[in-house]
Amino acid sequence: MSTRPEETESKENAEFRRDVRAWMAANKPAHPGFKLPQSFLEVESERQFEFLRAWQRKVYDAGYLGLDWPAEYGGKGDPLKRQRIVSQELNRAGAPFLVNVIGLQWAGPTILAFGTEEQKKRHLQPILSCEEIWCQGFSEPGAGSDLASLTATAEPTADGWLVTGHKVWTTLAHVAKWMILLARTDQAAHKYAGISYFLFPMDAPGVTVQPLVKMTGEGGFNQVIFDQAPMPKSALLGQLGQGWQIAMTTLTFERGAAEGTGGGQATPSESSIRAVVDLAQRVRREGRFAAEDPVIRDRLVQLWIQEEGLRLTGQRARVAGLNMDDRPLATRLMNKLVYSELGQNLTEFACEVLGPDAALWLGDPCAPDKAEWPRAYMNSFGVTIGGGTSEVQRNIIGERVLGLPKTK
Repeated sequence: MSTRPEETESKENAEFRRDVRAWMAANKPAHPGFKLPQSFLEVESERQFEFLRAWQRKVYDAGYLGLDWPAEYGGKGDPLKRQRIVSQELNRAGAPFLVNVIGLQWAGPTILAFGTEEQKKRHLQPILSCEEIWCQGFSEPGAGSDLASLTATAEPTADGWLVTGHKVWTTLAHVAKWMILLARTDQAAHKYAGISYFLFPMDAPGVTVQPLVKMTGEGGFNQVIFDQAPMPKSALLGQLGQGWQIAMTTLTFERGAAEGTGGGQATPSESSIRAVVDLAQRVRREGRFAAEDPVIRDRLVQLWIQEEGLRLTGQRARVAGLNMDDRPLATRLMNKLVYSELGQNLTEFACEVLGPDAALWLGDPCAPDKAEWPRAYMNSFGVTIGGGTSEVQRNIIGERVLGLPKTK
């Protein structure tokens, strides 16, 4: 039998968890009556965005965001590192995700690691309170998996920089105030050494945001075109030419290989094995419930084992003595790869359980669970691509972490 986190934690943390759970039960918002995005990758309409922004602000006002961040930057300076408990209880409650995911989990921790005192005081508190939304300007049409081949440039001027180029798959760009931006600042340098990292203001002139519609018909992704868009000297994060190093730090947070984020969860709690089991217990196939089929039951058990193994691996990654000293990031870097693929496998299997009904789409009154399962399956591909495709993740783990020879 597995051990849940609350069964082994200290009395103080257990009390904190009970407080958070009670608050979630009393404050979790009711469904607003319109279609909600399944993750931060699908936020498209203003009413979706404002609903989610109000929820994050409520969680922040309750004191449940930024627990690990210093108090002077809007956090709580919590020495017990209890932000993880809040995230677990958000998932347990089936609460809406926190919309400023990129700010909370990628931009904020990176600013904490490399920012000046002025940058930390300017940016971190508005991230937590959801006053200012962040997006990520890394990928380009010709530089995704090979990110170091990016061609967007930042040319120096007397007052700062002029950015020219094209970014793509830019989630939340249509509502973002700021962008973490990689741009080339030295054309003659080695491709890794000629990149710098900027905190770019999205309201600058010369910026065009164009939506990209996914196969579900939803927006959320965008492409961003810069035509000599200005940014001040203070936009530079870290040192000139240090962009690749800083970007790797951001990706370490994005891939779940480091702690210290502002909080929240980026993926829906509904796509869990418990939800798929519930579906199988309700759907009838050939005159009986799907859960009575021994083949389906076996698949459910296998997926349950995978999900439980991933949960326990997450606990193991936080115990220094259970990690390899020579490869400290091995367990953590597996998290994004395994979690994203498990989510895809769960939603694909849910569609198998539905059978022909999986072909029914949003708005069809006969669609089981309002067609959220086929929608979740199609949306799952964004998770296995974003933050580095599964193929790239396997190369990183194999070559850079385990020291295996490069594939050809």
